[in-house]
Amino acid sequence: MKNKRLFLLLTVLIIAIVVNSCKKNSQSPIQQLFTGGTWQLASVLAFNYTGNTQTSTDTLNTDTACHATQFFTFYTNNTCTYTNFDCITQTPASAAWSLSANQLVLSANVVCKDTTAAGKSMPFSNAAILNLGQFSMILQTGDIQPNYSLTKKRRIVQYGFIRQKLANGTD
Repeated sequence: MKNKRLFLLLTVLIIAIVVNSCKKNSQSPIQQLFTGGTWQLASVLAFNYTGNTQTSTDTLNTDTACHATQFFTFYTNNTCTYTNFDCITQTPASAAWSLSANQLVLSANVVCKDTTAAGKSMPFSNAAILNLGQFSMILQTGDIQPNYSLTKKRRIVQYGFIRQKLANGTD
């Protein structure tokens, strides 16, 4: 009787371990990093090049009068929102997001109000993921193509984000 109970207990335990180990998460670890919290903009740099020679660097978000904190939030249903882009107080712009097959390029078709002549842009429609970690994310946009003319001027804009704690105090 005791051996039957022990055998039954071990059988149930083995089945539970096998079933639990077969559970698959629908998101990759990279996707989990994106959706694990809200990202607050910390820095914006613009690197200006002629061909492969860097000619200057501009720090773009130094305006201390800007009180509109910018947030980029990714959701598990592959939608995202960007709040207060270009330091313009605005309602969150919502859109779809996806990663390239190699998970090195973010495509977020979020349309944001900005200070350009058109008054709106899609700043993250093709963003190279330079760094993505538990607490920081760096995206590069602009002229990021790998092949370019050695005489053509190009500009790469780099956005640095830090993960913000959620209301319950977790990351």
